[in-house]
Amino acid sequence: MTTMVAGIGNIFLGDDAFGVELALRLTAETLPEGVRVADYGIRGMHLAYDLLDMAPDTTILLDAVARGGEPGTIYVLEIGSGDVPGIEPSAVDAHGMTPDAVLALLDNLGGSAGRTLLVGCEPASTEEFIGLSTTVAAAVDRAVGVVVDLLTDKEGSDRDVPSAASPDLLGV
Repeated sequence: MTTMVAGIGNIFLGDDAFGVELALRLTAETLPEGVRVADYGIRGMHLAYDLLDMAPDTTILLDAVARGGEPGTIYVLEIGSGDVPGIEPSAVDAHGMTPDAVLALLDNLGGSAGRTLLVGCEPASTEEFIGLSTTVAAAVDRAVGVVVDLLTDKEGSDRDVPSAASPDLLGV
């Protein structure tokens, strides 16, 4: 079984760097065989092609996600194929692709990310500055545990996780 864990975000936009920081922290953890953790930052095109090559059974995207909760709230969402709108190839921006655009491009290329989960964090600020807010930095510690639990849960493939379109989120 293979799993891609991909950190997404812009380190120059404050809490948008949540996914990048979380991916870096996860590289220090002992993870199951078959798990690849990588920091993709704003390189969505690179992520799409790596997913195409890897064809993972599961993909876990790590990203800042503004869903209206308290800053620092960790969300775990399942992204289904119905949650990803199609995109026109001319709309692809190699340095500005959102996770849904990455998955749509992958689909256009004939690939699959397998079961796709998003571990996201409600940002406090995405203004131009380097570094996470205190609230989101503390959330990274909790998120490490959430991702490790997802990766090591023997029942993980059957775990009920709300879809990205669902208002019922797993807030941690």
